[in-house]
Amino acid sequence: MFASVILLWICVIFITLQLKSRRPKNFPPGPPTLPIVGNLLHMSPENPLKDFERFRKSYGNVYSLYFGPKPAVVLNGMEAMKAAMVTKATDFAGRPQDMLFNDATRRNGVILADYGSTWKEHRRFALMTLRNFGMGKNSMEDRIHGEMQYITKTLEESAGKSFSPQVMFHNAASNIICQVLFGTRFEYHDDFIKTIIRCFTDIAKIANGPWSMLYASIPMIRGLPLPFKKAFKNIETCENLMKVLLTEHKKTRVPGDPRDFVDCYLDELDKVVEDGSSFTEDRMIMYALDLYFAGTDTTSNTLLTGFLYLSTHPHIQERCQQEIDSVLEGKDRVSFDDRHSMPFMQAVIHEVQRVANTVPLSVFHCTTKDTEVMGYSVPRGTRIIPNLGSVLNEEGQWKHPHGFNPENFLNDKGEFVKPEAFMPFSAGPRMCLGESLARMELFLIMVTLLRKFKFSWPEDAGEPDYTPVYGVTQTPQPYSMKVQLRAAQ
Repeated sequence: MFASVILLWICVIFITLQLKSRRPKNFPPGPPTLPIVGNLLHMSPENPLKDFERFRKSYGNVYSLYFGPKPAVVLNGMEAMKAAMVTKATDFAGRPQDMLFNDATRRNGVILADYGSTWKEHRRFALMTLRNFGMGKNSMEDRIHGEMQYITKTLEESAGKSFSPQVMFHNAASNIICQVLFGTRFEYHDDFIKTIIRCFTDIAKIANGPWSMLYASIPMIRGLPLPFKKAFKNIETCENLMKVLLTEHKKTRVPGDPRDFVDCYLDELDKVVEDGSSFTEDRMIMYALDLYFAGTDTTSNTLLTGFLYLSTHPHIQERCQQEIDSVLEGKDRVSFDDRHSMPFMQAVIHEVQRVANTVPLSVFHCTTKDTEVMGYSVPRGTRIIPNLGSVLNEEGQWKHPHGFNPENFLNDKGEFVKPEAFMPFSAGPRMCLGESLARMELFLIMVTLLRKFKFSWPEDAGEPDYTPVYGVTQTPQPYSMKVQLRAAQ
């Protein structure tokens, strides 16, 4: 009798799960689902991007997948992306709130905050603050040039030798955002930098991976000692480091005379009189971590991609250097305004961003109301996965969608043009708020280094591997390049 009851309950659970995974009426099509796990077993845990492309070929540019019993809609191609993220921007501007990192940050982060008053207040504050730091005597441009002297020194010491640039670019990008956030930089061997970068590298591997998806999809496993627990530990480590930094920061702060982002936030906290304000010290710590991660990993990995391609495409590197030498003749250093006179350099940087596809699945969105896209119905609260790589490599949107070719960003007259399908920073109201800083960093760093150094692929290094390592941010395979001072220097 007891065995019969157990069997009956198993059947009930099985049927319930099957029904929960059944696609609603007029929902985007997709592969058949399995009980409990949905479509998780249909995807590679190491890199699901090839599976996403396989599903796209079978089901079209808008299809659905189930992560456990919960559905997600995957957007592919320029037309679908624009229809959702731009035309119906607010309908698709939410964030799923059952994700691993919402719990790991106790929902104090802002990048993953749901679309509401807290997010709007903090985004407005960040945009205003970053804009203010773009001007004046201690401008963003000055901060980047200040860090450049350390990059240049590191490369000068490696002149004539093979050099692995991974640590240097990660530390440089880290220091630039640290100066914006905390008004300070750290030596490249500093334990703070090394610990933070190690934690965020681990987090990037987990964030859009199978363990994160399992965590969001199957609540019953969240208490088990599985690999996603490492994310909680890494967040806690970073949070504790930030608290120490904040304590030291407060000792030298002059209210009303902000030196950096944290000072601006503390000034905002001073104005808070009502309990209902969304500005809190805990949120400030997580917001700083959000901005730190967003401003470090993406920029450093794009630079790594850029110099991988430049060192293996010497004819493109030489053409960049000819343009740089011509425009900067007689000038001590490059200015961000010089980009308007460097169409080929601009084209190369944008092509690097296109092929890098640094954040391939953006940050997951969710719908804020019942809506529709491309003729399909999408209920409120549905997870949305923007497959940015499908746009950055889309046939028909690019002259040369495959491979590395700056001509994608040049017209017949050799002038720089930016196609509509260029969206490495995503699109719509949740578009990356650090875009302007990233664009400035990439231009100033790449031009400064190409003006001074020649980069080449080592003779004994074998064939270059352009296949990126998958994560919430993609990074190139570890590599070395040969560094030489240019003759003019």
